[in-house]
Amino acid sequence: MKIHREGLGTILLTLVVLALLNVAVFYFLGHLPAFSWGFLIVSVILFLFIVSFFRIPLRKMNEDESLVISPCDGKVVVIEETYEPEYFKDKRLQVSIFMSPANVHVNRNPISGEVKLSQYHAGKYLVAWHPKSSTENERHTVVIGNEKADVLVRQIAGALARRIVNYLKAGQQVKQNEELGFIKFGSRVDIFLPPGTPVKVALEQTVKGGQTVIAQL
Repeated sequence: MKIHREGLGTILLTLVVLALLNVAVFYFLGHLPAFSWGFLIVSVILFLFIVSFFRIPLRKMNEDESLVISPCDGKVVVIEETYEPEYFKDKRLQVSIFMSPANVHVNRNPISGEVKLSQYHAGKYLVAWHPKSSTENERHTVVIGNEKADVLVRQIAGALARRIVNYLKAGQQVKQNEELGFIKFGSRVDIFLPPGTPVKVALEQTVKGGQTVIAQL
């Protein structure tokens, strides 16, 4: 397991703040050992929890140009045909994955190809499962295209996740499973596929980024 670079600042800040608080607690309340040591134990647990948000587990990636691979860890919460207004402006097959705070937060390219769009949108911070979160929340939309299909991936911030990081630029050539970006503390990722694309996941199914097959192109 590795720690993602996006978490280094947060982890360092958390460590410094908790260290200072514990020094103060032991200095002023050292005569209350139960409280002092209890505070230290809670601090260690909190620090490890924060570190876990930014973990990158070592795993064997599933690579196949005929497949759409999950861009993130989480649970499938939407599979439906719907209108996509930003890029395609027509009906698309939407698959949405909810990322809880306990999930790995790295986002990956579901297919290889050329980045045709990479666009950030400021917005609200509705809960990730809100029907309008896909169009009203802070989000970053990426479209990757190859000879088989154009696939849209949208990173969506939620009530807790308030920072989206995206590494892709329009015109860039990318490979399947390479890092697309990062959503701090979870939220949601939407995938828009061509209508009629055979979907290989079910509602409520748990998926893993870089491993689970979402669809067959």
